[in-house]
Amino acid sequence: HHNIILICASAGPRLDNDKLYRYSYSAEVGLNRLTGSTRGNTGFRISSDVDISLIWRNPEIQDEQLLRLQISNVEVESVGKRSRKNNIFHGSSAESILGKVRLEALQRPFMVLWKMGKIRSLYAHKAEPSTIKNLKRGVASMLMMQLKSGKMSEADASGKCLVEYKATKDHVIRTKHLDTCKTQEMGFTTQSPVLGISGKSTSETVITLENGIIKSADVEETHIFIFNYLTYLISNRQSLMLKKIEVGPTEAAGKDVASVVKSLDDKLMSVGVMVEKVKTKCKGCPNLMDTWKAVRSQLEPGSLSKAEAPRSFLTLLHSLRKASKSEILTVLRNCSKTVLPQLVDAVTSAQTPSSLSAILEFLNFSKKEGLVLQERFLYACGFASHPTETMLQSLLDLSQGQIGSTEIKESIVIIMGALLRKLCLKGACELPTVLKVKEMLLAGPDSTQMESEVQMYLLALKNALLPEGVPILAKYAESEVGAFSTIAITALQRYDPQLIIPEVKKTLNRIYHQNKRIYEKNVRAAAADLIMSSNPSYMEVKNLLLSIGHLPHEMNKYMLSKVQDILRFEMPACKLVRQVMKDMVSHNYDRFSKTGSSSAFSGFMARTADVTCTYNLDILYSGSGVLRRSNMNIYGQGNNALLHGLQVTIEAQGLESLIAATPDEGEEELESFAGMSALLFDVQLRPVTFFKGYSDLMSKMFSMSGDPISVVKGLILLTDHSQVIPLQSGLRASAEFQGGLAIDISGGMEFSLWYRESKTSVNNRGALVVIGNVTVDTDFVSAGVEVGFETEATLDFITTVQFSEYPFLVCMQMDKTTFPFRETVSKQEKLPSGQTFSSKRSRDQLVPGSEFPLHQENSNMCKKVFEQDNQWHSRHVTELFDP
Repeated sequence: HHNIILICASAGPRLDNDKLYRYSYSAEVGLNRLTGSTRGNTGFRISSDVDISLIWRNPEIQDEQLLRLQISNVEVESVGKRSRKNNIFHGSSAESILGKVRLEALQRPFMVLWKMGKIRSLYAHKAEPSTIKNLKRGVASMLMMQLKSGKMSEADASGKCLVEYKATKDHVIRTKHLDTCKTQEMGFTTQSPVLGISGKSTSETVITLENGIIKSADVEETHIFIFNYLTYLISNRQSLMLKKIEVGPTEAAGKDVASVVKSLDDKLMSVGVMVEKVKTKCKGCPNLMDTWKAVRSQLEPGSLSKAEAPRSFLTLLHSLRKASKSEILTVLRNCSKTVLPQLVDAVTSAQTPSSLSAILEFLNFSKKEGLVLQERFLYACGFASHPTETMLQSLLDLSQGQIGSTEIKESIVIIMGALLRKLCLKGACELPTVLKVKEMLLAGPDSTQMESEVQMYLLALKNALLPEGVPILAKYAESEVGAFSTIAITALQRYDPQLIIPEVKKTLNRIYHQNKRIYEKNVRAAAADLIMSSNPSYMEVKNLLLSIGHLPHEMNKYMLSKVQDILRFEMPACKLVRQVMKDMVSHNYDRFSKTGSSSAFSGFMARTADVTCTYNLDILYSGSGVLRRSNMNIYGQGNNALLHGLQVTIEAQGLESLIAATPDEGEEELESFAGMSALLFDVQLRPVTFFKGYSDLMSKMFSMSGDPISVVKGLILLTDHSQVIPLQSGLRASAEFQGGLAIDISGGMEFSLWYRESKTSVNNRGALVVIGNVTVDTDFVSAGVEVGFETEATLDFITTVQFSEYPFLVCMQMDKTTFPFRETVSKQEKLPSGQTFSSKRSRDQLVPGSEFPLHQENSNMCKKVFEQDNQWHSRHVTELFDP
């Protein structure tokens, strides 16, 4: 029997009877930033001896063997290089770390049914702590092997995964495809690829054989997480080395496994091969009320543009996710008026059954008074990172119940559209509630005669982006009501260009070229934008270019500016536009030398390796110099996906009578109106009206303080990722990433008839905090790394128009203030005795403010505006606007 494992052509590995194989074993887990050196790893190593012997062999199937495994000489130490002072493991024994009961359980023998090199069952005492059973599963997983190359699905400690074997005479490589693993763990992640987490996981075991027996086995497993700026690495290493072979116990007799196991130790039971969930009790953790008392002062309205607000929001969120419904209700009912809206944001963002149930019980939608809180709840639902069918059903129930305010009714339906899209993206498009809401939204616009309700359904469809919504939106694009057309066309702009089929293109061309009737300028301009961004044909581009010069004054200038922007910013249509312009060269000079004040401009706000951030500003005036439409967009691109971060549109109409000017063609009958609409992180919000109707305009005109009207204010959970990773060693690592944003967007319009000047402003204030942590927490030792960054920023977009002469003067400014940026890294290791190692580093920097470049023409105009007019502005313009 010098050949300890006998190998036949089709057999698996076999152990010899009456022998004991003594191995040394170690399992270590390390946590770090991806860029960090292994010296700086946080984590621990468990090492021991493992004795393996054959207890029973199935007399009929020689390859079915019952093995007895016993762990001894356990040691626990740090993986990082630490000085003695910083090494919490120094001088401590396995018993002092694990505790007597756990150590005894770990050293208690367990059995493995090993067939053809695969672990079929694992037998241990059921009452042993989960962490101990998991560590035993990790040891047993080292024996997984086969002597032929091939692929198959198999289960070990880390789950059921697709595994690939490459086998040569004394060498086996086992590669596990971790992206295929099915585990017991549940997690969630943000739907948006731009705001989400990307990563890569690998696992490889190299096994060497000597005389057909496992001489060594080494596991290298890594999990990489990447979120924009933050990167993490979790590494799991295991090693099994044969030390010596001794005389072992004799083989037991018996017909089947079950009876043999029972005869050896009747407390042994089959416990499964995969890592089981571990309930960790949090000793001395603050409860929800304690957490709330600690953070509430940072959530006062005045603090919302400071980084403390989103940081406190994330702390509160973690606490809310562990809290019961009654605890949440207690905090809601004992909260001051000023902080309550922020608390509603947090409770809704927690997205647990308890938090949703609590907030629905707390808010009373049949009353008009709670409008702010109701809207904050609805917006937080719209921004939900991983909405459920229950959340959508709750909104559906609300929409069919008694609602005190029409604005809230509108918001409910608009937000249902956003939830519908998120659930469909998650692959949950066929759920009963989703189908019901889908049907309701598609039938919505035609089911009512009320203008406000039609708008509500169109806005909901703009959020839902259902492919079936395209023909409905195309129909409403040709509506005689300008507002319907604008919403329908801007909704179609959000679709994948592939869905803008020839029929829809024909509609858009009819609108732009006014084949059937006259349309308002802003509707035609929106149609032109959509034609240009939906893979236009040569003829479509040619007809658009030929129309320039025959349009209302300001629209000529807008279209010209749009074409220049497509060329300068190299948008998808730019090659075609160049080609068309080359072919019609003789007609270009007169057409392309139009004066006016309208414009379109795109630029880069930021570029990093992972994400590109762009902005565009489109402004269209009426012939009299009054603003018709201003549209500001910010997009983020990353992970091959696009995120519509922000869209703020200000629309105004029918204001010509104020300055005794003549309205443009097709706009003579328009009611006086000004309003603002915002879309934030792919979610369209309910539009806000500044004034509607002449009398409303006049009363506001004289009382207009110029104070901006809030469009959206609150705390948003931007990124939300939670995952437990069962490692092959039997340890469980968890990764949590959360990004919180405090935001305040407001807009305003002021008029001075005296100075014949108007001013529109969009102010964006925000603070962002992103925190990511990876931890390995057993009930005897825990280790973790937390990386965070935070920043505060202000972005103002101001347009000043002087309309005392034509062409009137327009000055646009887009300013970003200097903003702070802070990055922190903290690491921690902790033992049950309370001994803790922790380190924290932070880096602060100031990113200088800047004025985003707009076209040269704008810089020249701004100089003029500020030269002529020092009553309104006493600014040092020369510094700002020197070209």
